[in-house]
Amino acid sequence: QVQLVESGGGVAQSGGSLRLSCAASGRTFSTYAMGWFHQAPGKGREFVAGISRSPGRTIYADSVKGRFTISRDNAKSTVYLQINSLKPEDTAVYYCAASATGMVIPTKEQYGYWGQGTQVTVSS
Repeated sequence: QVQLVESGGGVAQSGGSLRLSCAASGRTFSTYAMGWFHQAPGKGREFVAGISRSPGRTIYADSVKGRFTISRDNAKSTVYLQINSLKPEDTAVYYCAASATGMVIPTKEQYGYWGQGTQVTVSS
């Protein structure tokens, strides 16, 4: 069992940066693959980035490659999403998710644990 709490969202200007954090409870964080998803108004929840358990292979949605960076700190049981060069279309609720498979998979069905989400709003 793992509980996830996101933070770091807010309002930012286009071209700016934000770093989202997701703190996990439990002593087995390092065994989980972690993912970030976003959900824009009126749209479904979409995969953004994922990182496997150590050594931490990463994958990204094509729309965010080069702008988003996912990383994890197992000592702090935290996964991060660095967002650079923000665009208005990045506006969404961002969710952190954990997969007990340990393998990074870009589909939400593989993730059994979810946070409550953090809102990111990008103004033009």
